[in-house]
Amino acid sequence: TFGDMLKVPGSHSSLQKVKADGADVRVVYSTTNALEIAEESPTESVIFLGIGFETTAPTIAASILQAEERGIKNYYILSMHKLCPPVIRALLDSGEVRLHGLICPGHVSAIIGSHPWEFITRDYGIPCVVSGFEPIDILQCIDMLVAQVENGESKVEIAYRRGVRPEGNQQALKLIEQVFEPCPTEWRGIGEVPSSGLRLRKEYQSFDAELAFDIDPGPAYEPVGCICGDILRGVKTPADCKLFGKACTPEYPVGPCMVSSEGSCSAYYLYGEGFEG
Repeated sequence: TFGDMLKVPGSHSSLQKVKADGADVRVVYSTTNALEIAEESPTESVIFLGIGFETTAPTIAASILQAEERGIKNYYILSMHKLCPPVIRALLDSGEVRLHGLICPGHVSAIIGSHPWEFITRDYGIPCVVSGFEPIDILQCIDMLVAQVENGESKVEIAYRRGVRPEGNQQALKLIEQVFEPCPTEWRGIGEVPSSGLRLRKEYQSFDAELAFDIDPGPAYEPVGCICGDILRGVKTPADCKLFGKACTPEYPVGPCMVSSEGSCSAYYLYGEGFEG
């Protein structure tokens, strides 16, 4: 697995806890590392936890093609990938969140391009700008959004031109399409969203850990008092949670929003206005 999954709370434990109890849980920095472990340990089943959005899917797809080419039979993927555009549509359809503009993620857009966001301007009339990651990128993105709002415009613009093309990364998209197919999947605080997940296509199901080991995820577990779902939907802030900064901290996270530095609760804990973490 990637390191940021270690502390994510599960229904009964976490990867970090079961690793401490003796389970063989290894942190890798790429799918290449996971594939090497499988090749070096042919008598052991190696399951890679395939998490992330459109950004991680191409490398995992490539690892499956490499495993097939090299005849590695003990390598499996537990695909938990999520796709961004379908869930954005679900959020906008819910009517809970009213936006004047949308900052589209640069890392996802580097793969899918800017075209998949056009439904937001077309169907909802909300201006969109694809942003980079540096402070100057964010400021430029906000400036472009404000200009659209002031001019009564609604279109998709790219502020992060050094990393994003309108058509996206065609090679990466072809890898995803070759190995995966869209499927319905559950989202915390939202429920099931059609075509917002990725599963292995039939011809690659021999690498599917869920099928190979008859894994039944069961119902989603929500810790008592945790409002991560509401925070992810944008209807509440971390400060609205009774656990925030008390029972739930980056050192001892209760919900997933507090786990990594990219999580909204973790960022709010460390940098939020009026709160000293």
